[in-house]
Amino acid sequence: MRVLLVFAAGSATALATGLGALPVAWLGRRAELLRPALWGLTVGLMSVASVVGLLRPAFDRGSAVVVMGGVAVGVGFLAVTERVLHRHDVAVGKVRGAGVRTAVVVFVVLFVHSLPEGFAIGTAYASKEAGLSLFIFLAIALQNVPEGTSVAIPMEAAGFSPVQRFWAAVATSAPQPVGAVGAYLLVEQVKPLLPFSFGFAAGAMLAIVTVELAPKAFAVGARRLATAGTLCGAAVMVALAATLGV
Repeated sequence: MRVLLVFAAGSATALATGLGALPVAWLGRRAELLRPALWGLTVGLMSVASVVGLLRPAFDRGSAVVVMGGVAVGVGFLAVTERVLHRHDVAVGKVRGAGVRTAVVVFVVLFVHSLPEGFAIGTAYASKEAGLSLFIFLAIALQNVPEGTSVAIPMEAAGFSPVQRFWAAVATSAPQPVGAVGAYLLVEQVKPLLPFSFGFAAGAMLAIVTVELAPKAFAVGARRLATAGTLCGAAVMVALAATLGV
């Protein structure tokens, strides 16, 4: 029964990504102006969630060696997927053009990145620590919304319809319910894996922030918006952590 709850949580966070496509339907190409703030918001949300929601309970439950080993494997996992991703050209059928390529690249990057987020959800539910599963669930759901906007913006420029943009945004997070259930079942069977799994998810998520999100957010000319978004995202997660007692 709890496995269904974990799957439902992962599916709900995936659907939250679709919400990010809605403002693009209303604002059109003007939504591009919001992108630095949205990336910054995601940086703040994911950074605090990784440290407070994953690393802190990991060190409480396991040795520093085990936790840091998980972090190293998580960073390595992301590094390998990034390397494979950038070695391959991308396209949508026979459709070509800079706008289409940009849309596909953003989609693929976020699709790959959503798996560690699913691991974080499943690991949090397996811990059964009060408030932690809800904290991680809300963290992933909230940061998925601006990610959905980031998918929809280049798709709008490339001529995709609002419906296509919505479901493409949801599809980028399709690995989350799968990763959530997989991590949950694995940790449930092997309890000593919990600190390592926390470290793995935190390492992968922090690597996403460092390699992909922060450089996009803090590009030249966008630092003020990115900083404001980052501070807002961090403040939201700190407030949630205090409210839930995480």
